[in-house]
Amino acid sequence: MKAGLHPRNRFNTRYDFPALISVSPELAVFVKVNAHGDDSIDYADPQAVKALNAALLRQAYGVTHWDIPSGYLCPPIPGRSDCIHHLADLIGQRRGADVRVLDIGTGANCIYPLIGASEYGWSFVGAEVDAAACKWAQKIVAANPGVAGLIECRLQKSAAQCFHGIIRPGERFDLTLCNPPFHASAAEAAEGTQRKLRNLGGKTTALNFGGRANELWCEGGELGFIRRMIAESVDFAQQCGWFTTLVSKSEHLRPLERTLRKANAAEVRIIDMAQGQKKSRMLAWRF
Repeated sequence: MKAGLHPRNRFNTRYDFPALISVSPELAVFVKVNAHGDDSIDYADPQAVKALNAALLRQAYGVTHWDIPSGYLCPPIPGRSDCIHHLADLIGQRRGADVRVLDIGTGANCIYPLIGASEYGWSFVGAEVDAAACKWAQKIVAANPGVAGLIECRLQKSAAQCFHGIIRPGERFDLTLCNPPFHASAAEAAEGTQRKLRNLGGKTTALNFGGRANELWCEGGELGFIRRMIAESVDFAQQCGWFTTLVSKSEHLRPLERTLRKANAAEVRIIDMAQGQKKSRMLAWRF
């Protein structure tokens, strides 16, 4: 397993590219021998990364139809899978469609619902503020009959809200999850893009995982977004079990814990995660 990945994660230290190509021949054109003599792809190439994602989803989860529009976020599958496994631990590894999960900002990639429905049989509502992304996610779901009956995509009409306008009267969710925008401005997001490109050795301005404005930045950045989510979660304390969100910056944890104390959360957990050298964490709370 990759260092730090959840024990149930399906992804090995090195991708078996011949096996991936056997289930997804479209990947073959992007696979080259790298400087170490190993099969690999150019991770700075958005098309190569998208083809790898499609192959991984097909091999590990039986998701046979997956694609995203140009410029939209192309997430790393092992890391997203890790989140789902940690969420499963949070609810006692329960399986089946009776487990209902709300994904805030599901994106055109619809990745969390696809993995969670395939791996655990959970039923999902994916909320998305971008109408084009929501429509594309619906298209992906419809193209994969194995999970189509478990995933519903709903358009969020207000960019200022997470739960209002999505959770219906009398509706209950066992979990909510979110991967919030990291940055506080377009300029900050652009700098983050260039930094990642430099780390990848890229020479263009296109980022391998893409990302639209609403996926990458918002007013107040990550801290502001999660604080607003916490405030709104109080209104749905009786309709949701665990509220969860990824937190990219560890320095945000302390102020967020203070916010949760003021909101009278009954229980707060911080779940550490790691993939190779990358460390992240999930913040979970309930009332």
